[in-house]
Amino acid sequence: MKRLAIYHLETLLWIARLGTFRAAAERLNTTQPAISARVREIEEQLGVALFRREGRMMVLTARGRDLVREVEPLWAGFERALHKASDFSGAAGMVRVGAGEIAAAGCLPGFVRDVERDLPGVTLEVELDLTARMVQHLLGGRSDLVFLAGPVASPGIRTAAIGTVGLVFAASAETARSLRDGDAAGAIPVWALPPTSPLHAVTRECLSGSNVSGTDIQARAVATCNNVRTLIDIVLAGRGAAVMPETMVREDLARGALVELLPRPTRHLQFEAAIRETERDPLILELFRRASQLQIDPA
Repeated sequence: MKRLAIYHLETLLWIARLGTFRAAAERLNTTQPAISARVREIEEQLGVALFRREGRMMVLTARGRDLVREVEPLWAGFERALHKASDFSGAAGMVRVGAGEIAAAGCLPGFVRDVERDLPGVTLEVELDLTARMVQHLLGGRSDLVFLAGPVASPGIRTAAIGTVGLVFAASAETARSLRDGDAAGAIPVWALPPTSPLHAVTRECLSGSNVSGTDIQARAVATCNNVRTLIDIVLAGRGAAVMPETMVREDLARGALVELLPRPTRHLQFEAAIRETERDPLILELFRRASQLQIDPA
């Protein structure tokens, strides 16, 4: 009978974390049949069933939960000792990172650069998405570390604040000129991210009566676009106005391509780095530590 090895324990922990053999196989860069074979070897060696199938998910049995509870701190300590001995320079593996566009345009490039420089064995898999879906992916084990608009108060998530981003309500110079000269025919389109985004709420606040009183701004409708960069390009093309992150349009404002139509919103977007509360992987904890020291807008 084949004796248990370190990779057996690693396999067990990742199935427990991610819920399916397929997800564990992707995480460990192997095949689903190989994962199944490892589980059979563990169960044959121990003489107990560790998982039971519930639909598409593999759920731990009571014996399996006990084993994971005992093994997880041992595994984390083992990895931590190895990483500490090499000052993490020998760390290797794939880490899945989620980020919103604003964070991607702000602190993410520097974070990626530093990881590639200091941890050459680590590969980052970056996916851009909206905050609501990133939270789901993090809790579901599809992401390991995310940069999102906050504050996020979700059970099971540990966060660290990385700063705020100011907002501007602006339009193209052409649209602003038409409004000033009275040439705009009726109301103008206003663009925003989907309702699940904090930016959408700020847009609605800006369009409230107290914010637009004394101006000629009337919103024809609030159209939505799930891509901040595309939204900015639509406004630059003279197709309406929008609340936009000042960090992403700073140069357009400076050169006069965009003009602020209303006073800047008093509400800023807060940003956070986040991991699962139960995360024990030393590499992910190290990347979270590094992420916690970032600033979304160093300027």
